[in-house]
Parts: sequence; C-alpha cells; structure tokens
Amino acid sequence: MRVAPSAIPEVLLLEPRVFGDERGFFFESYNRRAFAKATGIDVEFVQDNHSRSVRNVLRGLHYQLRQPQGKLVRVTLGAIWDVAVDLRRGAPSFGRWVSFELSAASKRMAWIPAGFAHGFLVTSEAAEVQYKATDYYAPEHERTLLWDDAALAIPWPLAGAPVMADKDRLGRPLAEAETYP
Repeated sequence: MRVAPSAIPEVLLLEPRVFGDERGFFFESYNRRAFAKATGIDVEFVQDNHSRSVRNVLRGLHYQLRQPQGKLVRVTLGAIWDVAVDLRRGAPSFGRWVSFELSAASKRMAWIPAGFAHGFLVTSEAAEVQYKATDYYAPEHERTLLWDDAALAIPWPLAGAPVMADKDRLGRPLAEAETYP
C-alpha cells in the first residue's frame, strides 16, 4: 500500500496494491496490520457503511461532536469528489479543507481522521461509497457543516444544483459551527 499525505498531513490518500490479470483483479481493501504499518495509525473500526447515490448528490459535510469518527473511505462503483474539513480548533489547519477524486477505477481510499467534517459529491452517473468508521453512528451527536459556506470556499464540481437532504442544505457555517477543542 502506498500512502500520500494531503495538504493537511493527517488526511491520507491510500493506494492499495492491485493484482490484475485476464480474469479481473484482486486487492486487500483493508488489513489492520498493513494499514498500521503504512500509516503509523492503529485504529479499530467498529462499523461499516455503504451508500448508493446518483450524479450531483452531495452528502455532508458531516461530523459527530461526541463519538467522533475516523473514516476509511472507498468507492466501489463510479466516482466521487471527496472533501474533509479540519474542525480541530487547536490545529494549525483549522478551517482548511482538502479534496480528491475517489473512484472504483482508481481503487484509491481516503483516511479522514476524527475531528474532521466529511462529505462528497457524486460525479459519475451513480456511485457506491463504502467506509469503515472508528466509532458508532450517534445521531444525537451528529452535526452538519454548511457545504457552501463562503468562508470555506469549497469549489464543488457541480453540474447543476446539488441533490441534498434537508439536514445538509441547512448546515451551519464554520463561524457558527460546534467544533473540537
């Protein structure tokens, strides 16, 4: 597995070693020892999530104030534009964001540590996203950062208006958001 830090060093882009031949391909999408060795991060994942969305669906930017979740994100169908926003007030990168394309074709994965808001936009006809989480989903602790906050100025690669849930449309701007110490 190759690991590349993003502009925010704690957010990582992972490229698994893929073995392919005329039959197709094989790769380990997760191996705890290999992940810890490659990243220096030894976490326990307690929940796997899987979503399917169509083009222009924007999910996020979500985070949990208590029970924050680290996420290992990958796409098994289609492509997304994935975004992580640092909400750790004491961090030098507080309020900054990073993004990258994840796709089934590239097989790249993203490590989004706890303390970050996370969201994605589907850029293909449809996309299936799977992610492992380091803590359980707790709806009472979930918060949403406003996806189009002018202070963040995230240039979402939209083809028209996004398709969103009300909770995502009504997120809070960074200046009003509850954040981590």
